[in-house]
Amino acid sequence: MTGAYPPALQELVRIKDRISFVYVEHSVIHREDSSITATDTRGIVHIPAAAVSCLMLGPGTSISHQAIALLAESGTTTVWVGEGGVRYYAHGRSLSRSSRYLQAQAKLVNNKNSRLEVAKRMYAMRFPNEEISGLTMQQLRSREGMRVKQCYRMNSRDTNVPWKSRSYDPNAFEHSDLINQALSAAHATLYAIAYSVIIALGCSPALGFVHTGHDRSFVYDIADLYKAETSIPAAFRVVAAQPTDLSSAIRRTMRNVIFQEKILERSTRDIAQLLIPDEEPEKVELRVVGLWDDSGAVLPEGVNYDSFN
Repeated sequence: MTGAYPPALQELVRIKDRISFVYVEHSVIHREDSSITATDTRGIVHIPAAAVSCLMLGPGTSISHQAIALLAESGTTTVWVGEGGVRYYAHGRSLSRSSRYLQAQAKLVNNKNSRLEVAKRMYAMRFPNEEISGLTMQQLRSREGMRVKQCYRMNSRDTNVPWKSRSYDPNAFEHSDLINQALSAAHATLYAIAYSVIIALGCSPALGFVHTGHDRSFVYDIADLYKAETSIPAAFRVVAAQPTDLSSAIRRTMRNVIFQEKILERSTRDIAQLLIPDEEPEKVELRVVGLWDDSGAVLPEGVNYDSFN
């Protein structure tokens, strides 16, 4: 496959219409035309690279240079994760063609007033029909914490799964009780999806509005928008079913929930609404590089400006 051409723009599937994620472990990943192949002792599976939002590579997986190149060209985020997909280690850069979202994000996050307004819009997306216009950030956090506690209690009651508190050690997954293990695994899956959408749209995962100081602050912000309807109820349902393989059951359940709730489509739209409310996401993604000018205009690149002096 040396010298293979990257996919044309019209061949790429919009991020909101893609398969949410594929998890692979103990396999060898290669490229074959516009697909990647995953090979293990059971055989070969072909995966259309441009139709996947996030490829999660678990333990025992090796991947070729050509496969990574195709995934990057197709705008598919590649994430190296721990067993069962419950730990994040690293990610491969995916394709983004615009800095408009990133510029808007940086502008909003670096102004105290606009940052608070975005945080309020995030809260309103999760808990609509509440009057929050006069709240401070501290008051907003307090109200959000109360709502999340109610969500845990409600799911515990509905599934008869005992619930004490959200308690876990990120470095010792197996030391938590079953429901906290399930929540960690479900949230990790949601984080991977949020990460892939954020990267695909050209945003910074690090510039959060509610979370701060971490290279995935914005990932946590976006994932929090959907936990109450995806990862939290999914974790309680899976634990109630008493599966033999908790992590595998969580992944299958989350894949179904993410599809049913249209999380890829919604997160693409919600990020656009938060950062650039008046622009269509696909139009922003297809912008080309330009040159900054102190007049405020964007000048075309590929021009020798010496003759303009």
